[in-house]
Amino acid sequence: MIRYNLRCERGHAFESWFQSSTAYESQEKRRLVSCPSCGSVKVERAIMAPQIVSKKGREDSRRVPAAEIAGTEGAAPEATPLLMAQELELRAKIKELRDHITKNADNVGERFPNEARKMHYGDIEHRPIYGEASPDEARALIDEGVEVSPLPVLPDDRN
Repeated sequence: MIRYNLRCERGHAFESWFQSSTAYESQEKRRLVSCPSCGSVKVERAIMAPQIVSKKGREDSRRVPAAEIAGTEGAAPEATPLLMAQELELRAKIKELRDHITKNADNVGERFPNEARKMHYGDIEHRPIYGEASPDEARALIDEGVEVSPLPVLPDDRN
């Protein structure tokens, strides 16, 4: 996993995690990376300081007992050195959002592009839906003015 500091064309700064630099470049090229503040897909990587851990540093951190990381004997750590408390909180909120959507919306599967289009043009009644769309189908919907966005996926979801 790699974390990038990003900035949209309007100057909003945010960060996001990607499987790899190639995954980021692929998603950016397909205009799937968007600003959470304004929705702009004109996003670029911001200048960031690399976080480099030497081999010795990794070995030392593996030997530190969890109680020492947490700061109190016998207590479980809130976060590992690589996954800080804020990141855990953000992941929990993203999972909560996704769970809310899947519990309160209809899964229309591969019919998603057609159903979303029908609702947009008033052919059927609006209702919350989710489903599947290829990147090309999603881009076509966005180009038509249909408001869609991907369900968030977390690294833990790859079971």
